[in-house]
Amino acid sequence: MSAGGEARVQALDEVLDQAEARTASSDQGLLKNLAAVVTRAPREAEMATLPTELFAVVDALDSSVTLRRALTDPSTPEEGRRQLVHSLLDGRVGKVCVHVVEEAVSLRWGGGRALADALERQGVRAQLVVAERAGNLDETEDELFRFARLVESTPQVRDALSDRAVSLEGRRSLVQDLLGGRASDTTVVLAQRAVAARERTFAHTIEAFVELAAAQKNRVLATVRVARPLTAEQRSRLQSSLSRQVGREVLLQEVLDEDVLGGIRVELGDEVIEGTVAGRLEQARRLFG
Repeated sequence: MSAGGEARVQALDEVLDQAEARTASSDQGLLKNLAAVVTRAPREAEMATLPTELFAVVDALDSSVTLRRALTDPSTPEEGRRQLVHSLLDGRVGKVCVHVVEEAVSLRWGGGRALADALERQGVRAQLVVAERAGNLDETEDELFRFARLVESTPQVRDALSDRAVSLEGRRSLVQDLLGGRASDTTVVLAQRAVAARERTFAHTIEAFVELAAAQKNRVLATVRVARPLTAEQRSRLQSSLSRQVGREVLLQEVLDEDVLGGIRVELGDEVIEGTVAGRLEQARRLFG
């Protein structure tokens, strides 16, 4: 993504953060007043329905090139795009959703797909906020990661979820069959959204969701590939070392990978720390090959 694109995404992140903050229960003074609680209730309800509403907007954008063009046309004044959002959404979704979409269309995007991708991200972030308030964010984070690893290691499932000849709904039904009753509702919803593979592949998209979940608690995700499981002491030492390096808490997700032969490979965002036997052998092959 270009620097300009990242700036637009961050600007939209701030819009959702501000909306979420307005519905959060941090102001204990207000909560002492029953009338204030009643006043807040609709806003809490809107936050709970926001993910579904944003995903519905994204699906509408994905299905209509005309709508995408209308909402991102740079020749249309910003106020005109904002008014179009109100004409389409007022009374159909909550005010928070309208506000997020309105702010999104006020930004300049490289095209309609970029707008849809940005709103999908906000839908995922909103879903994670709801999960955090319900106390199951860590569970969702872990389930998504494990499901991504399952898909990655099972060619039949990976191919089925990536088969564009099968409708999006068909692939989402497959996710429901695989996870229904075995994972939280939040995990199922997000795994179904990942089928659209906005980050190149299903696995990459799921991993992006896991990173957003980690960021929700101001953590950084580190994927650790090893030939055999780390001991509790090894995990603790590695986590402490990485946390010191990045200045934030690091969430370790461990992947058993026979191809590493021995040692450890750490993937931390775009950075890869290669300490495996296989990696060193590959470096030697390149040096002498």
